Order: sequence, then C-alpha cells, then structure tokens
Amino acid sequence: MINKKAVLGVAGLLLSLAGASATQAADGALRIGYQLPLTGNTGQYGQDFKVAAEIALKEFNASKRLPVPVEIDFEDSRSDAKEAVSIARKFADDPSIIGVLGDFTSTVSMASAQVYKRAGLSQLSQTASHPDYTKISKWQFRNIITEDQEGPFNADWIAAKGYKTVAVIGEQTDWGQSAVSAFEKKAKANGTQVVFSEYFNRGTPDFRSLITKIERSHPDAIYGAVFYEDAAQFLKQLHQLGVKAPVFSSSAAYNEQLLKLADKDADGFRLSSTFVPTIDTPNVRHFVDAWKQARNGELPGQFPAQAYDATLIMLDAVARAYPDPTRDKVRDALASTKDFPGVTGNTTFDANREPQKTLVKVEVVDGAFKPVTD
Repeated sequence: MINKKAVLGVAGLLLSLAGASATQAADGALRIGYQLPLTGNTGQYGQDFKVAAEIALKEFNASKRLPVPVEIDFEDSRSDAKEAVSIARKFADDPSIIGVLGDFTSTVSMASAQVYKRAGLSQLSQTASHPDYTKISKWQFRNIITEDQEGPFNADWIAAKGYKTVAVIGEQTDWGQSAVSAFEKKAKANGTQVVFSEYFNRGTPDFRSLITKIERSHPDAIYGAVFYEDAAQFLKQLHQLGVKAPVFSSSAAYNEQLLKLADKDADGFRLSSTFVPTIDTPNVRHFVDAWKQARNGELPGQFPAQAYDATLIMLDAVARAYPDPTRDKVRDALASTKDFPGVTGNTTFDANREPQKTLVKVEVVDGAFKPVTD
C-alpha cells in the first residue's frame, strides 16, 4: 500500500530542492558559466580569458564579500557557433547558473545570445564588439569598446596625422566587416580617401599578393582590422617588400605575442586600446603582477584585461543581487553597474548596456607598447 504522507513528503522535498537550485548549487556555492574557446585556432585567447577569470574569481572569493563561494563553469566553445549554442542550452537549462560570460568572437557570441535571450539569462562578453550584439535583447552586455567607437577613433587619429589616403584590410568575419565599415565611414567623412579595401581569411600565411596591391595604390597609411597573429605576419612581409606606409590597427592586435612574432618589424605599429600594462595605477599594477606570476613574467594584453574586468563586473552584480541572486536580479544588477573601477578603465553601462570607456593611442617603440601623447 502506498504511503500518501511519504509521497507528499518526498514531493515537497523535491520542490524545495528545485527552488534552492534556482540560485545555488548543491554545495551552497553560486555558479556562473563561461563559454570560451579553449582549443582550436583561437584557443590561445580562451586560455588567456580563463587565467584572467581564475585570478578574478580567487580574489573575489578571498574577499569574503559573500558568505558563500562563487564557482565558474568553463566550457570550450572552440569558437564554433554550433558548439557555443549547445553550451548556451546547457547553461540555460541549469537553474544554478545565474549569469554567463563569453564568448570570444562576435559571431559566436551572437549565435549563443539567441539562447540566452529566450532563457532570460544575462550574457556579458569581454570581447564581442560587433555593434549588433547588444541589440539582440536586454540580456546582452559587453565591457569592450565597439567598432562603431574604435573605427572612428582610429580614422580621426589618421586624419590628425595629416594622412590624406589610406588602404584598408580586414579579416573576412562579421567582426572584420563591421570594423572596416565603421572605420571607412568616418575616414570618408573626415575627407580621407580610401584608395584600397580588401578582406582576407584569418590565419593567412602569405600577405605578399595583398601587400603588392596595397603598394600599387600608394596610400599614405594602412589600417587593418586584424588580430595579433595576422598583424605580425603582415608587418613582417610588409617590411620584406619595402613598403614604408605606417600601419594602424584596432585593439584586436594588442598582444605581447605580436612583439615576439614580428620582432623589429613591429616598431612603429600604432593601435588603439583601453588597457596599457605600464599605466601606473594601483589596480593595473595589481593585475599585471598577478598575471606575470601566472604567466611566467609575461605582460598582459588588452584581451585578458577585458576578461579580468568582465569577471569582476559579473561577480559584483551577483554580490549586489545577494541574498536572492535570481537571473532577473543579476541582470538588473549588471544593468545598474556604474563607475566600476576596472583595469580597462571605469565601466558604466548605458541604457543600451554599452560600456562608457576611453580609448588610448598606443605605438610599438623599441619593441614595447607605449602610450602615445599627441
């Protein structure tokens, strides 16, 4: 004979556990997800994000700001949209996940954003800079400058240097196309003539045919929407062919590895950034020291700095939503973020969940990234 009281007791216990798991894991910890490429041709970026996030998480938990620990569930998207969507579904279906970080590229971030939109789960990307990313829904946030901001910044820099003509290259991705479009629009408005424009596939080993085309257009300057690996290869081959036009780029190329890959050919390379590791402020010094300890003395580039800040911004939102950090409350706490003191500058989200930040000009001088004061 079935014991009705026992059945009702078990049912009540299950309901109670279900309610608890909406914000906490079984061990009492709060959990956020992080989808990022840990393997594949962009795995080096994801590995940097993971190290930066682990530094931030360790510091946050050590602060005892919350009476319970926070955990991060890292999942490898391999910079593949299909894989990222699967991860997003996994996070969305797990009621203990109350916020998500990532992904890396705009294309992959935007694909997974559709899942988070339907699930009502906040997604904060450290690097998705396509202008349309935050337009997907109220659940999308980023703490990086968009190409609609960075492109015009660099176009103005080139114009201020007195260059009248420019050749433009960009990688054949959603991000590359948005970066080129934003730059060219402002360059033309400034009266700078775009004499050449072409896209390339990421990981191109030989830029010499492209460089030959650029040389024929006789530009005063070159602008590239490129990441550091391609930037290093491009700079080396540019100098091999004797092209003297100065090269400008977005912050995507800011990485210490570029200096190692391009060596002396990187000197004179100019780019924008929200982070310079040599800026002498307490929080930057602290992060640089922690990063160097974790990465055998290497200086951090902008992207790990963005991941460090993004993780701390999400953790701060979770803390402000406590003691009942539901997905809705975490989202509202993120939206109300104001003057968060990050290593990439103070972050305030506007009504469209866009960060208000300041870009700085950087140039490679004697094998090191140095701020430019025009």
